[in-house]
Amino acid sequence: MPFPLDPKYILEAERELSVLLPELYKRKMIEHNGGEIITTEHSWSIFPIFDRADEKRISRTSNHLVLETYVARTWPGFPPLAVAIAENGWGDYLVLLPSEVDMSELRDNVFLWVHETGQLLEVADSLGELL
Repeated sequence: MPFPLDPKYILEAERELSVLLPELYKRKMIEHNGGEIITTEHSWSIFPIFDRADEKRISRTSNHLVLETYVARTWPGFPPLAVAIAENGWGDYLVLLPSEVDMSELRDNVFLWVHETGQLLEVADSLGELL
């Protein structure tokens, strides 16, 4: 069961990743901090943002956005500036990429990173299409 999230933890994640997360993503995390995205082909587990509020929240958010992004960045072919927001249990990730105008801001577009090929495919123009 997802918990609401204090926005201060989003700021911590942004600092650790050195990027600004999209507003729609932040609103979703404040409301539910995790959850699932169901598409026609996959069920995706959304990485929560690490929540230090109490032991239960620490336990439930231990597979958090920052940690999972750092792990994903160790995979060969993973885009070095991508932020992993969800996984499908098969090694593939949904990712956000930096804006072409300002590399410190992530775009709203959502991409699929295929671990077997390293291919990066746009799957949504906006997070709103998936969340």
